[in-house]
Amino acid sequence: MPARGVDPRELRAAVEAVLPWLRGEAERPERPVLAAAVRLSLRTLEQIAPGRSVEVRVPPFAAVQCVAGPRHTRGTPPNVVETDPRTWLELATGALGWPEALDGARVTASGSRADLSGLLPVLRF
Repeated sequence: MPARGVDPRELRAAVEAVLPWLRGEAERPERPVLAAAVRLSLRTLEQIAPGRSVEVRVPPFAAVQCVAGPRHTRGTPPNVVETDPRTWLELATGALGWPEALDGARVTASGSRADLSGLLPVLRF
């Protein structure tokens, strides 16, 4: 079932709420605030790159399937990207580049379609 469209204003507000933390100017936001930023930015990625060939996981908050290509239906997907909430939000806002995240082992990406560099950032500040 396709995801409900993300309201760009809602996305911007959710991510703006965590920007001081991402910049090192504030403590980690409360769980619901962080969860909203992660979930809305992942759903935005899902809208930008519809499909089901790559699963992007940001535990404990969300996982989405995106990128056109062969559809995955059972077991572990062949193309998986996984990272923590802070790294995801840094990637989603352009504060961290895809190559730097991979080189620094801040993201794991397996499979031939698991390169999100052409899809990021999903929101710029």
